[in-house]
Amino acid sequence: MGIRALPLLLTAVTAFAAEPPLQLHPLVEEALRRNPEILAAQKRLEAARQRPAEQGALPDPTVSFGWNSSGNPLPGAGIGSQPTANIGVMASQSFPWPGKLRLRGDVAREEAGAEAEQYRATELGVIARLKQAYHRLHHAYLMQGLLERNRDLLRNLLSVTEARYSVGKAPQQDVFKAQTQLSVMEARLIQMERERRAREAEINALLDRPADSPLGQPPDEPAEPIGFTLEELQAKAGQAAPSLRRDQKMLERAETALNLAHKDYYPDTTLNAGYYYMGDMPPMYMFRADVTIPIYRHKQRAAEAEQSAGVAEARRTYEAGSQALLYRIKDDYLTAETAAKLMEIYDKTILPQARFAVDSSLASYENGTTDFLNVLNNYMAVFDAEMTYHEQMQEFHLALARLEELTGVELMH
Repeated sequence: MGIRALPLLLTAVTAFAAEPPLQLHPLVEEALRRNPEILAAQKRLEAARQRPAEQGALPDPTVSFGWNSSGNPLPGAGIGSQPTANIGVMASQSFPWPGKLRLRGDVAREEAGAEAEQYRATELGVIARLKQAYHRLHHAYLMQGLLERNRDLLRNLLSVTEARYSVGKAPQQDVFKAQTQLSVMEARLIQMERERRAREAEINALLDRPADSPLGQPPDEPAEPIGFTLEELQAKAGQAAPSLRRDQKMLERAETALNLAHKDYYPDTTLNAGYYYMGDMPPMYMFRADVTIPIYRHKQRAAEAEQSAGVAEARRTYEAGSQALLYRIKDDYLTAETAAKLMEIYDKTILPQARFAVDSSLASYENGTTDFLNVLNNYMAVFDAEMTYHEQMQEFHLALARLEELTGVELMH
């Protein structure tokens, strides 16, 4: 085989499995239905939504039965003949100070609102991990295809070099260099096989499937533009980011709890009513109001100070979370933006130049005007450039997945 007959198209990917192409959107829909983390968060939300009705309700009333006896302790002793003997029933109902029940319900509602945002954050987190695993799997397939194709090309190049060495037209070191690069390809293929299988197991785990369930190969798709400026994404995150909205709900919850602590300075009331059977004597009726006296002000002041500190903590948590969110959005946005620019440079400039250098060095090698090391270096430069291009594509998609989790905005359609 002549040197010029070596194929130079290094970007095609070999099909690895007979499974149908692995599409992302069905995986996302399945994760939303089956992922254990999402289902657990859903149940926590359902439980939290029951608490406002529980906290905003009056305490259960109590009913008491009993008797008063004269002469002996048996029920009914002295009834009708002794004015202190009777059999009766009494009911009581506690009433917190006006506004306390409403505030308790409001605290529970704010907690339920925070739990709703946590549920949304869990959904976005699982989807982001799924998308990252999906694009890592896609990258592993691309790398395996690229490595196998280049391994085959290196084998052909090694065969040609061995043939030239056998007739004294190439030094033995050229054969060793080609063999070394071939071994490097084999080692990288082993690493990519491990990466592919690990990402398949990760996707299956996120879908609550057995770890060895078969998955197809993700299809090649062009990298879509981000579609938003950094400022637009940061503005949208202020409205839709679950982490920020959760912190906002917790701040509102702390402020409501502080208002509730103010109410503890006011007394609660318990109303009691009873009916007593007196035998031949007229029945006796009873009504009584029990009022708590909050005289231990140090207790109320301590509770108020505790809730006031909780408000300050929640406010600082919200501010810190907002700043951290803006930083992370900017960091991932710049990562995606840089990856997109590098992909364009490699695709339109570096790769064409590297392939031209390979063609030129091959022609010179055939004419004896350059050595094998120059050919091999140019050949490996094409391989490294293609690897870098695909790595930047992976980095672009991973950054978009993280941005979706941070902002709550869908960026990959």
